[in-house]
Amino acid sequence: MTGTATPRGARLSRGARRAQLLLAARDVFADQGYHAAAMDDIAERAGVSKPVLYQHFPGKLELYQALLTTYAEELVERVSGAIDRTQDNKERVQAAVAAYFDFVAGEGRAYRLVFESDLRGDAEAAALVESALDRCIDAVAGAVTTDAGLDHDRARLLAVGLVGLSQVGAQYWLDSEQRVPRDEAVALMASLAWRGIAGFPKLNDNPEDPGSTGSTEQGA
Repeated sequence: MTGTATPRGARLSRGARRAQLLLAARDVFADQGYHAAAMDDIAERAGVSKPVLYQHFPGKLELYQALLTTYAEELVERVSGAIDRTQDNKERVQAAVAAYFDFVAGEGRAYRLVFESDLRGDAEAAALVESALDRCIDAVAGAVTTDAGLDHDRARLLAVGLVGLSQVGAQYWLDSEQRVPRDEAVALMASLAWRGIAGFPKLNDNPEDPGSTGSTEQGA
């Protein structure tokens, strides 16, 4: 979600106005935190009156939850899309790691809202984040289960490892002012993950199978 504030008084469709308000809210919440931010600040940042803001969101909590939902969905779509774009498992690992880094690079403030929120104690907000993480893990686990023949519990444990590595690595990269170039950072983290995941051969990697290469370079 990108863009700039629309001049006060400009007429927008309801969808465009909502997107504008979410963008302003993202910036205010990221700068001030949930508890310090005020609806007045968000309305001012968006260039609208407070009644206009309340036409779209009944309160600050609902606005914050809408933001979490928007960005959590974006992260899930990035990770799921990365897994679905290729059948090559080494490329899948690279793409899954890259999805987190791209989310951080393009939506650093949104990333902080999702993973560093001062509202994580709110049950509904926490549930939104946990649901997004679970769906990312499920996307990875589905590929591992299919290709390596692992049962659900073991495949999901491996998926948790890959998602955790990607998330923590991307967060550190953001916090360290991106001193390592993005492509190099992704390659480093993907290489670390692949060295472990490649040890789980695909189901058809059987030396006795004439159609098999017998190589772990296509591991799950």
